Amino acid sequence: MDVKTALEARRAVKAYDPAHRLSQAETERLLGLAMLAPTAFNIQNWRFVVVADPALRQAIRKAAWDQPQVTDASLLVVLCADLKAWERDAGRYWRNAPQGVQEAIVPAIGQYYRDRESVQRDEAMRSCGLAGMALMLAAREMGYDSCPMDGFDYEAVGELIRLPADHVISFMIAIGKGVQEAWPRGGQLAMAEVVIRDRF
Repeated sequence: MDVKTALEARRAVKAYDPAHRLSQAETERLLGLAMLAPTAFNIQNWRFVVVADPALRQAIRKAAWDQPQVTDASLLVVLCADLKAWERDAGRYWRNAPQGVQEAIVPAIGQYYRDRESVQRDEAMRSCGLAGMALMLAAREMGYDSCPMDGFDYEAVGELIRLPADHVISFMIAIGKGVQEAWPRGGQLAMAEVVIRDRF
């Protein structure tokens, strides 16, 4: 499947076959492709919490307005970000680069993020968004459906997954074998409304 077809075919599917499970190889392939998503300074600050425990899934469902895709989808991924990834041995993000590149980039990471909490959080959300879309497109290419989710109690889910204090949840994605068509598209805005030439 080409990217254009995957983009056109990807929809937020709400109903899944609860008996279907992805294989370990499929799950690793999906996550490996998502890990190719870009991050600023290559800090790879996303963290993919793959929720497999049925009891934990049920508890998360209760914190997500009882949405059935939380438990019925083959895979539930809580996309989180490490807000302090930039300061955790930053040299490892550039260990394969030429020495001159390492000497220029690695010190710049700390200079950019240090004492800038809003920048750290903004980058976390951007990174998870990019990784999430990569995950959904990869799922579609593999013949699976997905549903990005922000309709849940973030604090409750954070407690359930034991989210570290220096991490944030961006959103969740349910992935699996859909059993119902997605709702018709709600109504796409005209390009003239959303594309701005040069300035507002």
